[in-house]
Amino acid sequence: MSAGQGVRAAFLDRDGVINVDHGYVYRPEDVTFIDGVFEACRHLQSLGYRLIVVTNQSGIARGYFTEADFHALCDWMRARFQEQGVTLDAIYFCPHHPDKGQGEYRQQCDCRKPAPGMLLQAIREHGIDPARSLMLGDKGADMQAAAGAGVGRRILVRSGQTFSPEDAALADEIWDSVGDAVSRVQDEG
Repeated sequence: MSAGQGVRAAFLDRDGVINVDHGYVYRPEDVTFIDGVFEACRHLQSLGYRLIVVTNQSGIARGYFTEADFHALCDWMRARFQEQGVTLDAIYFCPHHPDKGQGEYRQQCDCRKPAPGMLLQAIREHGIDPARSLMLGDKGADMQAAAGAGVGRRILVRSGQTFSPEDAALADEIWDSVGDAVSRVQDEG
């Protein structure tokens, strides 16, 4: 596929971008959605962006919850988005941690952000043109992963973690939250 022919994607980190980061969220009762997330995702979807979640989930590696718990929460979240007229096209996750992981999850991998593995896998599997895509994240690691995958527009949001000036320098733009997409992402034709 030549450049410019692939579909556009909006890569979204989960905790701090889609939902409030309460720390190792894995149960529906602990999810608080970021204000404006459904409207923003509906807007991005209406412009032809695939909605791809890319999330580090070291709580699995640390033994705080299981992969089955994570998948159950993903199913619940997909249903909440669907109720709002939004389809999450895919959810990619990294269950590893190089230092704090247990058993098979204690490893250095190419999927844990800042490595670009999750994004590169999504690009391959969905025919995405990274140069026409965007990444919404709340950490420098999100911006590094996006840069490593060739994502054309990297946006750091203030609704999650506190980030350093060095992290901010990795982003093309800084927004208050994902909700800003409604006014800041326009149809490119």
